Amino acid sequence: MKNDNFDMIIITSTWFESSLYPLVEHKNIHNIKTVCISCRDIYRSIYFDVEGRDNAEKIKYFIKSAYDNWGIKYVLLIGGRRGGLFKPTWWVPVRYSNVVAWYKEPFLCDLYFADIYDTEGNFSSWDSNGNGIFAEWDENGKDILDMYPEVCVGRLPCKNIEELEIIVDKIINYENTAYGSEWFYKYVGIAGDTWPEQNDFYEGEMITEAAFDYLIGFESSYLWTSTGSFKDKQDVIDEVNKGCGFLVFCGHGDPMIWGTYPPHEKEWIDGPLYDQMDEFINGEKLPITLVGGCNNAQFDVSFLNFIKGVLEKGLKYFIKYPGIPQGYYEYDWGSKCWAWSMVTVKDGGCVAIMGNTGLSYSMTGEQCLSKFEGFLIQQFFRSYQEGKDTLGDAYNSQLIYYMDIYPSMINRSDCKVVQEWTLLGDPSLKIGGY
Repeated sequence: MKNDNFDMIIITSTWFESSLYPLVEHKNIHNIKTVCISCRDIYRSIYFDVEGRDNAEKIKYFIKSAYDNWGIKYVLLIGGRRGGLFKPTWWVPVRYSNVVAWYKEPFLCDLYFADIYDTEGNFSSWDSNGNGIFAEWDENGKDILDMYPEVCVGRLPCKNIEELEIIVDKIINYENTAYGSEWFYKYVGIAGDTWPEQNDFYEGEMITEAAFDYLIGFESSYLWTSTGSFKDKQDVIDEVNKGCGFLVFCGHGDPMIWGTYPPHEKEWIDGPLYDQMDEFINGEKLPITLVGGCNNAQFDVSFLNFIKGVLEKGLKYFIKYPGIPQGYYEYDWGSKCWAWSMVTVKDGGCVAIMGNTGLSYSMTGEQCLSKFEGFLIQQFFRSYQEGKDTLGDAYNSQLIYYMDIYPSMINRSDCKVVQEWTLLGDPSLKIGGY
């Protein structure tokens, strides 16, 4: 295989390999030449000599070898958290970034696997000072990062075969049936007054409208708190169940919850919670979703986090402090994060989602459109309208547009905005189907 050419590699555990045969066959039928590789075979140097200090770096070096020798464009990582109480274990390794911007919170970052070469053509280790702390940027030092992706990376953070079979069926059905369908040409934006105490602007609503403005040939439907069309979760469920091609949430979140505010009010309006996603019954009318809000795509959640918190902190784990949520109130102890819960709905939900793995950043007032999350969301639709009709290509282009305007090594917040924006989906997915 060393001299073969492939468009996509799927990297997964041997536990999941047999369930991936239908997806590999489907991709090859559609001329996305695909091969499935197990982490075990990577570590055993079956294809290329293994390099790397830990398993995540070994996976990245393998991706580099596949890029250099096979000409790959897409990498699909299939495997989420496997267990582990005090230290998580993984079906497929992850990398945490240590960019500290306002809040010291290491966060999951799959962009690490996509950025293969630095600006000088060397392997992009994300540890330029060699101290073993990856993507480090705090008061003690700063790793010099390139961050421009050579390949398109997406992840399906499956914890079990049931989740995997659900999303494999979704990908295949979407690519086989979405093309030419009326429902695909509908855009739904769900938002409100993101910062009700700051000004007279309804930032989330502004962002969802600005994102839609890039699309040509689509119709829009807005669920906004300012118009009364978004009053509770049922409004969201009813609208999404009609089917749509693109779905954008813009507000606030945590690993379990997404919601926002009515104009100038402090009372929160929730969308569907992570454990209410089964109420989506939109069948095969599956959108590509973008969710603006903190931690919605934090896919390392587990009830084991609850047990760990109690064992380490006792009753202090349940103390609610002002400001940044801590302990129990980080809500990182659910069975799945909000974003992945929406992808793994069996009879609906979405086919792929982009969201933040950590604390996100957004501007208030008119500036919400020109920087941070609000600007980044718009760039996905700009990329799609400019012809990037494969999900990973549009996703990468989105990140590149942002970094071209806001270089990632100048401002820590800009660096984090790009790193934490994660694709939970198939990067080779044909937007709108074949």
